[in-house]
Amino acid sequence: MSDANARTQFELTDEQRAIAALAADIAQREIAPKISQWDREHTFPRDLYAVLNDAGLMGIIVPEEYGGVGADYVSYALAIEELARVDAGTAVTVSVHLMICSAIAKLGTPEQKERWLPALASRNSIAAFALTEPDAGSDAASIRSHARRTAEGYLLNGRKQWCTNGSVAALTMAMFRTGSSGPKGVSAFLVDNASAGLSVERITEKLGIHTSNTCDLAFDNVTVPTDAMLAHEGDGFGSAMTALASGRIGIAAQATGILAACLDASVKFAKERYAFGQPIGSFEGVSFKIAQMSTDLDAARLLVYRAAALADAGRPFVTEASKAKLFASTAARKHAAEALQIHGGYGYTTEFPVERYYRDAKITEIYEGTSEVQQIIISRALLGKM
Repeated sequence: MSDANARTQFELTDEQRAIAALAADIAQREIAPKISQWDREHTFPRDLYAVLNDAGLMGIIVPEEYGGVGADYVSYALAIEELARVDAGTAVTVSVHLMICSAIAKLGTPEQKERWLPALASRNSIAAFALTEPDAGSDAASIRSHARRTAEGYLLNGRKQWCTNGSVAALTMAMFRTGSSGPKGVSAFLVDNASAGLSVERITEKLGIHTSNTCDLAFDNVTVPTDAMLAHEGDGFGSAMTALASGRIGIAAQATGILAACLDASVKFAKERYAFGQPIGSFEGVSFKIAQMSTDLDAARLLVYRAAALADAGRPFVTEASKAKLFASTAARKHAAEALQIHGGYGYTTEFPVERYYRDAKITEIYEGTSEVQQIIISRALLGKM
């Protein structure tokens, strides 16, 4: 029901609709029957990713020559949205994985692409991202983990925090300082997770997205070859920003999927729940909430699809991706609370999924750039750096 307006008006192609339908079918068939238990037990459903891999969703934007589907970013956004509609944790796992695939496809050498993209796109390997440190989150240019040049390549040392997919990945894209302070001294590395000296220090327990793997990684004298560096020395901050720009389309799509789930649940409950002899949807206190929820869902979708379409066209999309993430994440958090309110006491129990949507929505305002960071990006595009 909540798919009718924005998607139709955006004139999706048959291929895009087919990919959305495929993701929705897998989500309903493979995730929906199990998500309550997975969420309750904080389960990372490793076998699910073999199914997603076989369907091509783990390589959706990877070029066909490297084993991927070679689809566009609009298709990527649609797939993430459909996964998030059932489970936001699965959606972010796939989104971050594809963010790394995109970075390698855009910035990697031919050798790096040949080594990693086929494995990530079609051989059931997962990619992770390691940027944040205890004193460097939104201030990504202040990272302290360092890489020292050696005869064999580089020696990596440091601690990374809140690494999505970190303990289940085959590859981690990680940022290390190779030069002076500030963004110019940061370089990006593609680190094989089987490398000696790389270890998981802690699995992070979270408010929501319990099916997503989040951990702290320790790099203790991890030796990597020179060709493990992505792009050039000192380009790591730019590489991270390139990855995050495309990743924000994914997180905006994730937030949109949560919002769509909130609308679906709210409409269903408002029709079925009676009070004072009539469905609660007949009361303006409920119906107006649903009307605003639907309106914001359309707006979020159009912002996400616009950013994705610009990326597909090879045009600048950083500001548009920030706008999409800012709006969609704010709307998801706001309307998850409204969905819970519509459900009343039932919404506060685990018998209905809206309490999970409520817990899952908040993180979309924080990771891959907080809402405040998105506002900085948007305002600087308008005003310049003042």
